[in-house]
Amino acid sequence: MGDILETDIKFLPGVGPKRAELLQKELNISTFGQLLYYFPFRHIDRSKIYRISELTDDLPYVQVVGRITHISESGTGRNRRLNALATDGTGHLELVWFQGISWVSRTIKPNVNYLIFGKATPFGNHFSIAHPEMELYIPNQEKHWVGIQPVYSITEKLKSNRITSKTIMGYIQMLLQIVNGKIEETLPPFIIEQQKLMTLPEVLKNIHFPQSSVLLRKAEHRLKFEELFYVQLSILGRQRDRKAKVNGHIFTHVGQMFNRFYHERLPFLLTEAQKRVIKEIRRDMISGKQMNRLLQGDVGSGKTIVALMSMLLAVDNGYQACLMAPTEILANQHYESVTSLLGNLPVSVGLLTGSTRRSERNTLHRSLEAGELQILIGTHALLEDVVKFNNLGFVVIDEQQRFGVAQRAKLWEKNDNPPHILVMTATPIPRTLSMTLYGDLDISVIDELPPGRKPIKTLHYTDAKRNVVFELMRDQIKKGRQVYVVYPLIKESEKMDNLKDLEDGYENIVRAFPPPEYVTVMVHGQMKPEDKDYSMNLFVQGRAHIMVATTVIEVGVNVPNATVMVIESAERFGLSQLHQLRGRVGRGADESYCILVSQVKLTKESRKRLETMVTTNDGFKIAEVDLQLRGPGDIAGTMQSGMPFDLKMANLATDGQLIQHARNVSIDILDDDPMLISSRYAILKKQLSKIEFRQTDFSGIS
Repeated sequence: MGDILETDIKFLPGVGPKRAELLQKELNISTFGQLLYYFPFRHIDRSKIYRISELTDDLPYVQVVGRITHISESGTGRNRRLNALATDGTGHLELVWFQGISWVSRTIKPNVNYLIFGKATPFGNHFSIAHPEMELYIPNQEKHWVGIQPVYSITEKLKSNRITSKTIMGYIQMLLQIVNGKIEETLPPFIIEQQKLMTLPEVLKNIHFPQSSVLLRKAEHRLKFEELFYVQLSILGRQRDRKAKVNGHIFTHVGQMFNRFYHERLPFLLTEAQKRVIKEIRRDMISGKQMNRLLQGDVGSGKTIVALMSMLLAVDNGYQACLMAPTEILANQHYESVTSLLGNLPVSVGLLTGSTRRSERNTLHRSLEAGELQILIGTHALLEDVVKFNNLGFVVIDEQQRFGVAQRAKLWEKNDNPPHILVMTATPIPRTLSMTLYGDLDISVIDELPPGRKPIKTLHYTDAKRNVVFELMRDQIKKGRQVYVVYPLIKESEKMDNLKDLEDGYENIVRAFPPPEYVTVMVHGQMKPEDKDYSMNLFVQGRAHIMVATTVIEVGVNVPNATVMVIESAERFGLSQLHQLRGRVGRGADESYCILVSQVKLTKESRKRLETMVTTNDGFKIAEVDLQLRGPGDIAGTMQSGMPFDLKMANLATDGQLIQHARNVSIDILDDDPMLISSRYAILKKQLSKIEFRQTDFSGIS
């Protein structure tokens, strides 16, 4: 970009220091360039002037020319309003103001023609426009807006200081004249030609003031492509740079522990998906480059087996391995699962959590540093400086989205030569998000369940059908099965209200399933840890039939005998959370059920979520619907501490094909010149140096 775009916004005619301060504070606009890249959030077609008799209630916005015939005020205080009547000879149009009444009444004049613009809504036998845009109408005068008009987001504080969307529009019109011929291209000529893109000056003119809807779409396409292209080029460039610079431990040996486990201890045949993923990990381990791989797989798809077999490959090659989980419950579950799977195999496994006693910790630390402890499973406790490995070669991070980037980086530094990293998630990630959020990781997917697992039946009932739900619960309990009943706990401020809901629900369950025939326990985050553990253990051991809980059981409770998951107020949960909760059942060979209980009246979005849950068990299909409903920002926020980049134009929910195309173009360029040394790529290198990611570089820390 030329220096002119770095000019302080206060030097734009009409702005000045006070307005410049407001624009910076409210819209983060402090330079000419930032104003030029403050794009409209929508455009309005003002190319047509309607007759009042032509108005219909399905028109989004209308523009008419009318003469003011009558002006009157009514009401007082907050009920004060100003009414005006306009006519064009074909009918009458009412104009109404609830704010700025004094200024409007001094400004508009009767028996004068105005160009009137706004949303017309039916009111009795005529149409009405609230707070219309108005200007004196002089036929054939060029100053009247004709065409596609931009609309800019404006804060209330700006409005109160008389800075409106129209004000911003005027600033940008002026700025485009000032910078005309002085804007540097941000893409090389060969890409513009190859991709049939608009030039940047054409784009900036048409994104604000398009001459037609076709030119507007072309400007949007160029901006979307450029955003996604530079994101992919940056991500892939960092990935290649890491692979070129960071050597990995080479695990050439498939030894006794791996082979004995495979032939003697494997509880079931591996699925084709599991075999494929193990081969992908194995290829990384012998490449000489450090592995950085994301393993996606639905709840119950067998990720733990893949992780254990990968850790055994490290052990067979003389290295240590560790597995970090976000909660003690999950760490304990992994420890029990791994030790049970290994059986009598001579592999030493340790568990380190916040609850580990000091004497046990000291023993663990010594054996770990001496190299005697081969696999360590734990929580954040693994990150402590006192935890020192003898030769850490392989790291598994489970439910990795629950750890911060800096936390994960500490594990990376537990060896002079970085260990191989496998990060796992049971939250399926839409492909468009994985190509951007995790584009610098190699991605493996387990997309099939182990044999013998039956699909979970998901049913939706309203509150009025609770007796049907109770009947299904009784039937399953008679068969020796167990039941979860989950209540929402969404926001901190709702904790006490939800706790009351939970307690009321618990009492209702106990009335419907009275002791001693039925045993019901309650679990929630406000309980003392020992009480919570006691209740949970009663359920895990099969001594309680029903567990009434909050989402504390979303991750980390593994009870194969539980076959029913009842989710109360299901409309208050997100799709991802509903899917995670459903994954708590169906972990054995028995038929399992997920019952969604909701109010009768549902929003369109809530109904879509519940219908999606009923119609599919496919976590990746659910993730795609979730992306469409929630938007990429919300989903990314649950996977990391936010998006590592800003997208002003592109939408990860709707621009999937363009993301893949931008990635392919980036791959071709990096294949040709990985370091972008050629003069042909000078613009790319310059632009990449300007990209400032909000977060730490993910490429080296998973």
